[in-house]
Amino acid sequence: MEKPLAGKIALVAGATRGAGRGIAVRLGAAGATVYVTGRSTGSRRSEMNRPETIEETAALVEEAGGHGIAVRVDHLEADRVRELVERIDAEQGALHVLVNDIYGAPIEWGKTVWESTLDTGLRTLRLAIDTHAITGHFALPLMIRMPGALVVEVNDGTTEYNSENYRVSFFYDLAKTAVNRMAFALAHELEPHGGTAVAVTPGWLRSEAMLDAYQVTEENWRDATKVQPHFAISESPAFVGRAVAALAGDPEVARWNGKSVSSGELAKEYGFTDLDGSRPDSWRYLVEVQDAGKPADVTGYR
Repeated sequence: MEKPLAGKIALVAGATRGAGRGIAVRLGAAGATVYVTGRSTGSRRSEMNRPETIEETAALVEEAGGHGIAVRVDHLEADRVRELVERIDAEQGALHVLVNDIYGAPIEWGKTVWESTLDTGLRTLRLAIDTHAITGHFALPLMIRMPGALVVEVNDGTTEYNSENYRVSFFYDLAKTAVNRMAFALAHELEPHGGTAVAVTPGWLRSEAMLDAYQVTEENWRDATKVQPHFAISESPAFVGRAVAALAGDPEVARWNGKSVSSGELAKEYGFTDLDGSRPDSWRYLVEVQDAGKPADVTGYR
């Protein structure tokens, strides 16, 4: 099998589950060596209290054909992040792809700034923003030693959508606006060094937590449409994983520098599909069908 990312070194920060895990696995499938980080290990869980672990993600990377290396890191701890990058430098001598998918914060749905629990809201900002900034601060000096560095900021919502729509709560809205802006700012800083920064958002993601919420599995996820018909547009973590792998393997990836794109948009450009062979275009569907109050119908959207 072709391995377009053979010899490439990637760090997926926040790879315990969801989009981060899907991205790590697909980078591995393309032949990359992938450092997978997070706070949940076989012996210790994060505040999310989920069963998924970074060791499981690393094993999945191996099964996919790559090399997975699990490292427990709290990306709010600057010293631990610095040590992680020093380890990558010592072991590999390079870092070609950085994926910032760090979050893992509880969400207070529909809360104004005065109704929100202040500690929870500020924790959301720290986990969604500070972690990305800390990781970039330490990782980018290693990445810009040679042209071709790629930074992917994983988000919920494109710049276009988030600029026009209130997202969940004051703190969540602020966090998800900031992540797209980080990719924009990094694009300006990386361009003189031959690097690229892109913000990528999956659509309605069938993460482990989302499947649990609907009491379904990846095999029978369509049963959830009986409860929420619009779930028909949902996508697996593999879809955004293939999106990031396509970017990482594109010799002309600089054309995306500073842009905010969805997995569905990238699927049209690169020709990959989700696990079921479809190409869900969640954000177009959200605007044209779900937000418009129309009945669920994915015809023409996947």
